[in-house]
Amino acid sequence: MKRFMGVFLSIAILFAAVFPMNAFADTGGSGNVDGGGGGMGDGTSTNSWTPGNEGVRVTVVRASDHAVVTTPFDFTNKTPSSGIYHFGKVSKLQYNGGRSLSPTKGGYTFKNPGQTMPKIISTNGSNNIEAIKKYFCSEYVVKRIAEITGMSYDVLIGGEYKILLEPVAYYKFEGVMIATTATEAAMYDEQVGGLLRKKMVSLSHKNLPLSMFLEVADLGYSAWSGSRSKAASNAEIKSSLGLGIVRFKDKPTEPPEVSVYDYEYRVNTEVITAITVRGGQSDPDHPVSATFYVNGRSHRVSNIYYPDGDSQLAWIRWTTPSTPQQMTITVSVSGGGSSSKATINVNIVDLDKNPPPNPVADDRNDSFKKSAVPNKAQQTSASWTVWRPWWQEHWVWHSDWNWYSDGDGGGHWEDDGEWVDEGWWEFDLDRYQASLSASMAIKPDDKSPTASGTVMKSGYGVNETVSARVSTNQSSAVTGAQTAVTYFPEFGYQTYWRLLERMSSGYSTRFEFQKNPYSTYSRRTHFSPIWFPDGSYTPYTWLIDCWSPAGMLSMNLSDTVTIRDNLWTDWHIAPQKSH
Repeated sequence: MKRFMGVFLSIAILFAAVFPMNAFADTGGSGNVDGGGGGMGDGTSTNSWTPGNEGVRVTVVRASDHAVVTTPFDFTNKTPSSGIYHFGKVSKLQYNGGRSLSPTKGGYTFKNPGQTMPKIISTNGSNNIEAIKKYFCSEYVVKRIAEITGMSYDVLIGGEYKILLEPVAYYKFEGVMIATTATEAAMYDEQVGGLLRKKMVSLSHKNLPLSMFLEVADLGYSAWSGSRSKAASNAEIKSSLGLGIVRFKDKPTEPPEVSVYDYEYRVNTEVITAITVRGGQSDPDHPVSATFYVNGRSHRVSNIYYPDGDSQLAWIRWTTPSTPQQMTITVSVSGGGSSSKATINVNIVDLDKNPPPNPVADDRNDSFKKSAVPNKAQQTSASWTVWRPWWQEHWVWHSDWNWYSDGDGGGHWEDDGEWVDEGWWEFDLDRYQASLSASMAIKPDDKSPTASGTVMKSGYGVNETVSARVSTNQSSAVTGAQTAVTYFPEFGYQTYWRLLERMSSGYSTRFEFQKNPYSTYSRRTHFSPIWFPDGSYTPYTWLIDCWSPAGMLSMNLSDTVTIRDNLWTDWHIAPQKSH
């Protein structure tokens, strides 16, 4: 006869402390533990247990109503016999809810965790309690549980769920190998009239049920205050023993944060004003919204969604006032029961205030030197993303056991439960873009009598056409190019400029010079100065105000005509012919 010695381990996994192990700390789970023990008694050839033949049944439970949301499974370091007797995968919560034992021979399923579990049922009274706590709360094990159950890891540790642990023993009873949790052992002992307790009391009613119990009441189970060294009754086991609980700290509700950017806009321009929202998580069940207060009006943006730890752009599309001014836009972002505010400073300018002066025939500029054509920092493309939440279904059977009497003192239990979708939100990232292309062309004005192709004399006018095109896969978030302003070499590309007139709108836009008030024929022209030296004459245009959530698109544009001689050479004085 083989003699077994052992002690029991008590464990209650709570969230009061954080243990010094990085993976454990990452889950937000924590635990406290108590211990004691006693001898295993004597075994026989038909009723025995070998130390280490053990496992842990794992069940994910919703904290709010104690509902079982995943099918339980068993972790073990061993490879149990395929023919072992067992009672299926049923948790203590389900048995206490009315589920009856259903013995089965063979077909026992289990999961080897990958990282070896520490010993659960001690044989020497010196289990490494810290190792057990760290193991079941470690990032590796919790991620393994998420993988097996099909749950999102972030959802599992988010504070809405708990992990129920139940020790499992593999042992020989009456010559047959059997697998039971402590609760199943107590229920089975009741069915066999106390024979299991009589033959295997040290395992089935002492070390197995006492290997895990709660120090603090949870999930409807009270903390264990009974003996830690004596065999427990079946009622005590079913009500209070053979379980541990992994809890996760409820994530604090973070107020949404908002990042803003100051803007310079042109008058009477359709613009996009964007902010970045982050903090906490926003999904259709916990939405974040932003309200922009602009010039006495409010613009609300709802359904701003993003995963925990990420962010999302939010924007409005509006038209600036027709007069230059300094404006302040206030933004209020709310979600998760809290709100944040920010201020955007906006400068609205009018570029149609500094056209070139009237050129005259005797203008001179003997000190003129050509300047380099400007090359401002331009942005011809932009990209942004929008988080799109989608529901990951996870259907779980919610048991509702009811006793139906047959009227003769007997009856049967019947599960009147239902399937409930206990899913969660996942996120996909939709990607958007916009690009700006444009061209600029200048030519001598048609009223220049001696111009040939792109060659003209100084003092005559030039015409300009700018063609712009915007392409995007989110047109609601992008404007066309709306502003083109041209600078000229005679002013060193400074001091004076011409705001071009937009001749068409939308995503394909055309611009030309405004009608020149100094033109005899009201031409859309710009007069080159009569003193401009021979050579290239290159106006420069800054194409702007194509707005997207990621900022303004812009382009540098230029084109050239050649100056050769001046308009005075087209004039001559001769005597009037007499008749």
